[in-house]
Amino acid sequence: MNVGVKKSDTTPKGAFSNISYHCTNENLIMTEFKNKVYIITGATSGMGKGIAMKLAEKGARLIINGRDPEKGEETIKGLKDRGYDCKLVVGDVGLPDTNKKLVEEAVDHFDRLDGIVCNAGGLGLGPVTEVSMDVWHETLNTNLNAIFYLSRYAIPEMLKRGGGNILVNASIAAFKFFPNHPAYCAAKAGAVALTKQMAAEYGPEIRANAMCPGPVDTPLIWDSAKAFPDPATAVENAGKSTAMKRLGLPEDIASLACFLLSEEASWITGTAVTIDGGAIFR
Repeated sequence: MNVGVKKSDTTPKGAFSNISYHCTNENLIMTEFKNKVYIITGATSGMGKGIAMKLAEKGARLIINGRDPEKGEETIKGLKDRGYDCKLVVGDVGLPDTNKKLVEEAVDHFDRLDGIVCNAGGLGLGPVTEVSMDVWHETLNTNLNAIFYLSRYAIPEMLKRGGGNILVNASIAAFKFFPNHPAYCAAKAGAVALTKQMAAEYGPEIRANAMCPGPVDTPLIWDSAKAFPDPATAVENAGKSTAMKRLGLPEDIASLACFLLSEEASWITGTAVTIDGGAIFR
């Protein structure tokens, strides 16, 4: 069967050695994720849940996290019912101990850690002069400090196995103004900067990249829309304002996540990839 894979005479020896393929109906399905272990925060809804599902479909084993026990149990049941190997850790990643536990569970349960997906996020609405101190700090804890905490505990474990991946779900809010979102925008800008810093400090063993989604149809966009007088119209207009004339889907973000975690992206690190349907330049 012709599967369409050809090595050129100039392909370096070993360039394909870390990737295996399974051929079905003339299609190539990359199986490099099989048995690798990833921690995904904020994985019980929205983009995080989409990323968890796609990585699990590709054979990865997962430690998933969320703050809501009910949503967590529903998500883990959905994954396990499909035969996927995963474990739930409920907790607030804005607290250092939760992140320490995530890494400990990955090592204790699976005996390895290949990557982390820092996806947990939360909004802190209100202009600078009105947002409360508690909301400001909580927003930075969830969207920025949590990345630092998880990376701090995960990096040593990944280095023990020769390396790994850090993937941060940031936002176009890192680069663009949104009304009544100062805490969120500041946190996401910091998340991109921290990602670049870790890429510089821990490469080549560890790659670190950020995704910067635009308007994606998840519970978060509806929470964000509360900052506008007419939330439903704001969400509708967010989709229409993109060059692609629609909201993004969790599956769109999950596809990019899998690419950035894969060996196909082995020369990509320290970058922030915008995935917004063309919203940022409109």
